[in-house]
Amino acid sequence: MNDMKESQLSQDKREKGARARSFWIRGYQAQMDGQVEKAVGFYRESLQTFPTAEAHTFLGWAYSNQGDLEGAIRECRKAIAVDPAFGNPYNDIGAYYIEQEKWEEAVPWLKKAIQSERYEPRHFPHFNLGRVYLRQGKVQDALEQFQKALDQYPGYLPARQFITQIEGRFN
Repeated sequence: MNDMKESQLSQDKREKGARARSFWIRGYQAQMDGQVEKAVGFYRESLQTFPTAEAHTFLGWAYSNQGDLEGAIRECRKAIAVDPAFGNPYNDIGAYYIEQEKWEEAVPWLKKAIQSERYEPRHFPHFNLGRVYLRQGKVQDALEQFQKALDQYPGYLPARQFITQIEGRFN
């Protein structure tokens, strides 16, 4: 009898997860289409159905698109509470601090993103950390991070542009 209950609970969880993912995908599509308010609704539906780190992170991204960086950071912290191995919210918090010009506060979040187990695309935290280091006058550290971003994604033009700009200053 216990196995039957566990099987039913597992089935319910899978169904809720599938419905939540469907809402999350619809939210992402709406956000990509520039319909941020609609995306917020879908992300909230997803979270009400079955909370995931992805839905919290993307709801935070939607909030950031609306100019609510504090709300975005709150959602990313919720994402981390749901799944500490998911790297995207760490990078996003770092990026939101950069946007607020809280350079030093961004550093530990970006380092956590770099070290996270589950994160795509991996070049972003290196790039963002390079931006912080450049702002702090740590040119060599910035170059290293921009190069690491290129190692992760060789076609990432912004990292290549920063490297070219820095090298141009010193040649």
